[in-house]
Amino acid sequence: MSIDEPQNIYDDPRFFEGYRELRRENRGFNALEQRAVRARLPELAGLTVLDLGCGFGTFAVWAAEEGAASVVGVDVSAKMLATAHQVPGVSYWRAAIEEVSFPPGSFDLVVSSLALHYVADFGAVVERVASWLRPNGRFVFSVEHPITTAHMDMPDWVGDEEGTRLNCPVDDYGDEGPRTQEWFVPGVRKYHRRLSTYVNTLIDAGLIIDGVDEPVPTPETIADHPVLADELRQPAFLVVACRKPEKGG
Repeated sequence: MSIDEPQNIYDDPRFFEGYRELRRENRGFNALEQRAVRARLPELAGLTVLDLGCGFGTFAVWAAEEGAASVVGVDVSAKMLATAHQVPGVSYWRAAIEEVSFPPGSFDLVVSSLALHYVADFGAVVERVASWLRPNGRFVFSVEHPITTAHMDMPDWVGDEEGTRLNCPVDDYGDEGPRTQEWFVPGVRKYHRRLSTYVNTLIDAGLIIDGVDEPVPTPETIADHPVLADELRQPAFLVVACRKPEKGG
């Protein structure tokens, strides 16, 4: 498989079971990321929403419950979609983010949660998202933070003999491109981009950036999930919110 072809690692049985178990453990990482994403959203009542990389459909269902007029969830993984929650107002499409297509002006809001770092051509996706948005439509997405994807080997924390986390290597930051990581299975491919690349790609597509977040846990969150204390040392997520200008704006 070419590195530019869409990756469907979530349909690997070993990866899928490992990932599903991780979500069941509820160590707080997804809640941290989702709070930051949802804080950047407009009121959802009456909106048409697209969820790119919808996974189990958790966000899509929540958006419908918040009053969205319709929600389309897109994911390349048949296993993920087979377990996605089925509720009125939500439809699921099996397709790669790189290949799915919609008519111009189809959506008021496009959301993507921790999926776009799997995409080789971020610029092409952004151009298509911009075309799918209606004037003043919003695009809100999260990715693994460029600090975490920078090192070619994407290593975990460096620790001492007792297992205490000392530091996490950051290297190769300016060398953008694919990284291969062992995560449940060998050969998981992600793409490293500098923070400036994320921001400037959105600007080049004519979108207006409304906010950027690198979520960190509150003391209360750390009390509930002590493992999240390390997020104060190295942020795991980057969240960006932008919008399409009004016509003539």
